Order: sequence, then C-alpha cells, then structure tokens
Amino acid sequence: MDGTGNYLSHKSGRNQQTTMKLVIDLHVHSKYSRATSKSLDLEALDKSAQMKGVKVLGTGDFTHPLWFAQLEKNLQEAEPGLYKRKESKTDTRFILTCEISSVYSKGGKVRRTHTLLFAPSLETVRKINRTLNKVGNLKSDGRPILGLDVKELTKIALDASPDCMIVPAHAWTPWFSVFGSKSGFDSLEECFEELTPHIYAIETGLSSDPPMNWRVSALDNITLLSNSDCHSAPKILREANVMDCNLSYYDIMNVIKTKDKEKFLYTIEFFPQEGKYHYDGHRICKYCVRPDTRESDKCPKCGRPLTIGVLSRVQDLADRPQGFRPKNAIDYKNLIPLNEIIAEAFGRGPATKTVQKEYNKLIESFGTELEVLLNVSEFEIKKITDDIVAQAIIRMRKGEVNISPGYDGEYGHISIFKKGEREKINNRQAKIL
Repeated sequence: MDGTGNYLSHKSGRNQQTTMKLVIDLHVHSKYSRATSKSLDLEALDKSAQMKGVKVLGTGDFTHPLWFAQLEKNLQEAEPGLYKRKESKTDTRFILTCEISSVYSKGGKVRRTHTLLFAPSLETVRKINRTLNKVGNLKSDGRPILGLDVKELTKIALDASPDCMIVPAHAWTPWFSVFGSKSGFDSLEECFEELTPHIYAIETGLSSDPPMNWRVSALDNITLLSNSDCHSAPKILREANVMDCNLSYYDIMNVIKTKDKEKFLYTIEFFPQEGKYHYDGHRICKYCVRPDTRESDKCPKCGRPLTIGVLSRVQDLADRPQGFRPKNAIDYKNLIPLNEIIAEAFGRGPATKTVQKEYNKLIESFGTELEVLLNVSEFEIKKITDDIVAQAIIRMRKGEVNISPGYDGEYGHISIFKKGEREKINNRQAKIL
C-alpha cells in the first residue's frame, strides 16, 4: 500500500508464453467444508477436472489449517501463481482460493455475505491466515464464519499481497451474498466503500445468468464470473469461465480486471431457473411464485415470510428492461451436466450404474465432458451412444429444455423430453434397428 492508501502491484503479470484456451473453475470446496463429500481431496479434484475438461481449478478452503497443510505438502508451483500436484501426471493447474462467510452489523442491519479470495502464492496465504486466525476460529469449517466487515477482509487480503483478488460470491443469493434479499446491500459501494475500486468482479451464482445482471447498469464495468461452487467432485464445471490467455495467475487475474472480450471468451452457465433461489417461495408449504405475480411478501398458505429469490432481487435493482445487452458484454453458454442429460434420456437417476457406464463411455471416446457437451457432432455421438442421448445433447445446446424453477433452497427441475416423448423415440429407434 502506498502513501495515498492505494494498493500497488509490483508484478507485471506478463510473460512470453503462447496464449491458450483455458477452462477455469475458481470456486470449489474441500472435505473440510460443511456439507461436502468426505472424499473431496486434491486427487479427487484433479481427476474430476481432467475428465470434465477444466484446466485451472481453485483449491478452495485455504484458510483451513488441515487443508492448507495438504496444499503445502502436495502442490508445487508450475507457472507463475499456478500450482500442480507433485504426484500427478495430469495437466490440471490450481489457483489458491477460499470462501469466507462474514456476519456483521453495518448500516443498522445484520449483514451476511460470502466472499471469494484468490491468492498468488502459498506465502501470501500464510499471511492472510495468520491475520484471520486472530479474528475467528479457522479450524471450525473450510468456509469459516467470521464477524468481520467485508471491507476489512478486503484490506487484509490486499495487505497480504496487492495481487490478491476479492470477489463477492454468488452475489444474488438471498441469505449470504452482497446483494441478497435477506441481509445484503443495494450496491457494491455500500458494502466496500472506498475500497470498491478494488472489486473487479462478482460471481453471478447458479440462480442468475449474465442477461439478468446486464439489467443493472452499475455492473457494466464489473466482470461476471461463473463457478461451480462444488461440494463434490462430480459438480465441477456446472459453471465455469473460458479464457484465451497465458497459463499464469497474473494473466488470468488481468483478464478479469480488464474485462477483455478478446481474451474472456464466455462463461458456462446453469440454466438459472434450475438454481435453488431463482423464484420467490416458501419450501415448507411448497409454494413457488413468479415475482411479477406475487401479491405479498407472505406465504398465502401459512402467513410466514417468503424467501425473496434472485430474479425478484435483480428486478428490484435493475434500471434496464429485460433483454438489454451492454456493448462490452461477455458471451455465455447454458449447459446441463452430462450425467444429468444421460439420466434424462434413460429415465434413470444420475448416480445409477447405467448412467455412469454411459458417461464413462462418452468420456473415453471424446476426451472430456465439455467436448461432448459443446463440440462433438450429433453424428459422432450416435456412433457411440443411443440416439436418444444424442438428441438430448443437441436439444440442450439449442436451449430446448423445460424447467420448473427453483425456490427457497429447492433446486428447479429440468427436463428435455416431454411426457411420453422418450418412449416414442425409443420405439421408433427399435423399429429402425
């Protein structure tokens, strides 16, 4: 930090590497976070990233002492600010990341926000952890809950290194986010005050997508990131970012800071209706309502407060009509995880042996899940798998899906085939064969 209170970076972030297309997922968790898979270790993250087609993956949870010890023991720097597993033969790279839950009072209200931190080195993480350890118990959870103003958290990260990046996580989620309806703010400036210029990006979260955020002009110069926020390895890639840049922490961060459309190619998105908080509603009463048809903030069945969802909150802060697209908008693509597509095609559960066998066959044939979802032709897919799976993938690419929106913590239900349509396709295929 210089004498004027500005944070200065002494690294140019430039090198002589040839740029390459990188699929980047920056928000994941370890087995030390609450409600995560107990098998979620570095090896599982590495293996899943390789299958999915993710080149750069966040480590998650670097504040947790046991997890950080694993990072120190098993990672080595491969490129500037990027790490690889010492024992791995894959080309997966890791960025040091974590998520902090902040609960504090500001402006006469209790605020609950989640924030992502990205760090350029293990030494920087040590500095951050030493300071945060004085604030709260870092051992309690991989995503620790701290009574710390997010502005103060930002200062701590930037004091550890001006190359750190601070990103509001799932920015619209009702309960724990910077814009959340339950305990958030109406602007980044209200939250970060004089440090707002150091906030270059927000994470849109599963229940919103870029077009929803484009309606808010205050976000025009903010980069919209999408990440999986995975609590188990198979959930990697359900959202991600695709960049054409050098394999370097500093170049990736520079693309985020500059919002360079030539280098930030697109984001990979959930269909936002499938997210857990897209519509308003009350889960206990199974009441779900579209914001523009909601008559009250109370549940009509029991009278308790509704959980006001992401779509409603975006509309509250929006100053543009639906469908507006800013000139500097970065493209996006809506995808459905491959195992869910196969499950829909076969009428089976995503975790069944039948679905997993078909998933593995497609990955072995075409390399990665992302390649299957985006690039392999319908003709080539049909050589390997059933016609109905190929049709499901093509429909997904075209956005031809049916979704019952999620609300109040319940995921939405997404389907590709209408009732009885799957059976007709299978019968027609059987006659051909």
